[in-house]
Amino acid sequence: MVQHPLRPDRLWQQNHCGLYRLDRPDDRWMRVGDAMPKEIGDIGFPIVLHPHDPDTAFVFPMDGTENWPRTPPGGRPAVYMTRDAGTSWRRLDAGLPKAKAYWTVKRQAMCTDEETVLDLYLGTTSGEVWSSADEGESFRCLFRHLPHVFAVAYGESS
Repeated sequence: MVQHPLRPDRLWQQNHCGLYRLDRPDDRWMRVGDAMPKEIGDIGFPIVLHPHDPDTAFVFPMDGTENWPRTPPGGRPAVYMTRDAGTSWRRLDAGLPKAKAYWTVKRQAMCTDEETVLDLYLGTTSGEVWSSADEGESFRCLFRHLPHVFAVAYGESS
């Protein structure tokens, strides 16, 4: 579950049951994943928010069929972005593998920086770290052949 820093009454979550948003004082979660393409679904782990726009979120869905392969649907990884609080979602996959990419992104392995036009980072279970310097419009692989990436973080080291 994540909370937006500029709108603390807005909560988001993505899990094995779907993709949801809650705007308090409401007490019922709204399934915003219903707006995802049906062939993709809304099952997944990571969800990150745009630090300057409470209506913008990024998710990395995985295949949630009965076999539960926990990989991108069809082996075609993509980040999905909403700019309207989950009413609609857009596929972002430029630069990511187009086929046979049977890896996933764990819950803590996706993050953004704090810039106005933010960078997006994701680490994969196949040991790659990908980056987008244009809010997901295009990706490039920064590192390959690492061990399984469980988490990525942006920030100054202490």
